[in-house]
Amino acid sequence: MKVLQINCVYKRGSTGKIVDDIHSLLKENGIESVVCYGRGKRVQEAGVYRTCNDFLGKCNHLWSRITGLMYGGCCISTSRLIRRVKRERPDVVHLHCINGYFVNVYRLVGWLKANRISTVLTLHSEFMFTANCGHAFECNKWMTGCGKCPQLYSATESYFFDRTHASWRRMQQAFAGFEKLIVTSVSPWLMQRAQQAPILQSFEQRTVLNGVDTAVFRPVDVSAIAKEYKTDGRRVFLHVNADFRSGKDHPKGGWYLLELAKQLPDVLFLVAGPHEKGMKLPPNVRLLGYIENQERMAQLYSLADATVLTSSRETFSMPVAESLCCGTPVVGFCAGAPEMISIPEYSNFVPFGDLPALADACSRMGRKNAAQIAAAAAGKFDRKEMSEEYLRIYELLEKEKE
Repeated sequence: MKVLQINCVYKRGSTGKIVDDIHSLLKENGIESVVCYGRGKRVQEAGVYRTCNDFLGKCNHLWSRITGLMYGGCCISTSRLIRRVKRERPDVVHLHCINGYFVNVYRLVGWLKANRISTVLTLHSEFMFTANCGHAFECNKWMTGCGKCPQLYSATESYFFDRTHASWRRMQQAFAGFEKLIVTSVSPWLMQRAQQAPILQSFEQRTVLNGVDTAVFRPVDVSAIAKEYKTDGRRVFLHVNADFRSGKDHPKGGWYLLELAKQLPDVLFLVAGPHEKGMKLPPNVRLLGYIENQERMAQLYSLADATVLTSSRETFSMPVAESLCCGTPVVGFCAGAPEMISIPEYSNFVPFGDLPALADACSRMGRKNAAQIAAAAAGKFDRKEMSEEYLRIYELLEKEKE
């Protein structure tokens, strides 16, 4: 068997690491594995191919903003990708996040369908069934065909046109009649959404939770990092945010974290991730910036008394899984998937936007039993189990050919 995975990035970001995990397990099992990715640095690794450079990606992005179609265009890079698939002749193609302006999604899906190539589509966000936005939030227009989008610019970044209905129709046509497709979602919450979506509801659907490298994300000694950050015995809460901003309406909820810090002045809040410049911060909040080193992240999780989630919507939430694997409980707002994938005994989620309830949950957070939490989480989020589940799905598709 030969498997070819396609993703926007490779070895970076949550999806890039997941692709690498699956790629590694396949090779360990003697299965031919190929990865095609669209954005980021070129990786010099056998069986790994970048099909779009940064210049083409920027051109495709600009074209989408002019036309209003996020997942069209990309003529050159899509042709490169299809040529690579033809050359490799895989038994199974596994699609992950194929946004990022590196491929014409309609053309690629239509080509895989027409050539009867067994395909796994993993949903990491909602755009493959909304055909437009990555998070639909409270909007349900994706269930009836979109159009007259209430969040047009944030959903599509279109300069001029509302083409959301046209995009929805193209996505529906691309998937219609696809005979060899299994759809997986990274959380039960996301699968429930996909099962309601006209674009994907006719296909077999499964949930495969994202995996964590439990050799890295585990309880570790924190004496050195506690001295470095001068915690001085204070309680420490960690907030991991891919885009930390102070605006109240931002979906990652940075504003709520800052307000929470004001209500809990004796707690030290550490924020890991890219952040807005020039923010006014309470004295007990420290911005650490983007942290690439995974061992460092494991130290931060282990240091914290709890990890705080303030997003309004998440389709999985790697910080939840990583924190629990490091033996640290989670508190936060209900955001869709996190409260469903977390371990109830070691988490506390309150209604979104309810700051008093969140502050109360944080205040009542007891002393953690790191070893017990980590053991429970490792059994649920182990990356090897995730990869083996995908392997079983590949094998199922292969048996259907017989």
